Amino acid sequence: MRLFVAIDIPDAVRAALEAFQRLLRPTAKLSWSAVANLHITTKFIGEWPEDRIADVTLALGTVPVAGPIEIRVKGIGWFPNERRPRVFWAGVEGGEALRALARDTGQAVAALGVPAEGRPYSPHLTLARIRETVPHETVPLEALQEKLRMLPAGCGYDFGVFRATRFFLYLSRGGKYTQLAGFPLE
Repeated sequence: MRLFVAIDIPDAVRAALEAFQRLLRPTAKLSWSAVANLHITTKFIGEWPEDRIADVTLALGTVPVAGPIEIRVKGIGWFPNERRPRVFWAGVEGGEALRALARDTGQAVAALGVPAEGRPYSPHLTLARIRETVPHETVPLEALQEKLRMLPAGCGYDFGVFRATRFFLYLSRGGKYTQLAGFPLE
């Protein structure tokens, strides 16, 4: 079973991201993410034995919480960079509270043998991917970048703000995500 820990995003933010994707989708043949699947990952666990799900659930239940987290979805960018893009993302701003949740969920499952992340936490929502098998030179991004330049200068790619009051353990199977357990942040 493939597992991860994440915060859900509300419908209003999903609607803003869906409208943004709809605007850009015709400009580039990317593998666009299903908006219904968008989430803010705090810890990717990976493959995990089904008979040990209870261990993960118990571990995540020990994560210290300091109250709801104020989150803003704002900004866009590319991983690893705009010259050699593989992931097109929307930024997530959650301050120290979100970083602490990512650290604490990571520590909780590390006690079960889940490896620590090798890079700093960089919260984002994956809007689209460019497949590894496709040379980046063959994906025409000029039309997408031109469309982005045509948007109003003050838009700031601000998709909304919300208060996260729970985080979840998810199962990922064939592009479908299922909540296995929820944990309050207050």
